Amino acid sequence: MKSQAPKAKKAKVEPKTTGKLDAAKSRSTAALQTRSNYSSNAVQDIAGALNALLADVFVLYLKTKNFHWHMSGAHFRDYHLLLDEQSDQIFAMTDPIAERVRKIGGITIKSIGQIARQQRLLDNDAEYVTPQDMLSELRDDNVQLVASMREVHDLCDENQDVATASLLENWIDETERRAWFLFETTRREA
Repeated sequence: MKSQAPKAKKAKVEPKTTGKLDAAKSRSTAALQTRSNYSSNAVQDIAGALNALLADVFVLYLKTKNFHWHMSGAHFRDYHLLLDEQSDQIFAMTDPIAERVRKIGGITIKSIGQIARQQRLLDNDAEYVTPQDMLSELRDDNVQLVASMREVHDLCDENQDVATASLLENWIDETERRAWFLFETTRREA
């Protein structure tokens, strides 16, 4: 009887793209580590607060543009221009907020869905809103945004994050100005 040599196992042939896919997967799942002088708890708390703020800023921006686009009535031009100016100012906050989250070592908002889950300001999908109601709602939203910014500022003070606190101070001033303009615009003559 002839002795049989053990059968050699067939080597598993991997597609040539496996290496490329593994590299791509590795890049996509790699942690976005940014060096930070803050504790991991501080980064988590500040980044979380800033992301919630960023969600509200995006909501306020879109609502302001919505009302800008759908403005009507006797004061159309003045209100239309006011809301265009205010929406530009609101949108200008978005990139610095997101970049601040990254600078301190956090991860920022990635999608519309995440904004919807984190927003505290309410959307307005009404078919028609009167100009006075538009301006009043935006005034109230700006006042609420100021309150949220002050809370984030307090958190930054607790963690000695003076850079974020400094940005917030400027945005608080801008937001209070928007609220003031909207209040004066909606004030009824006596």
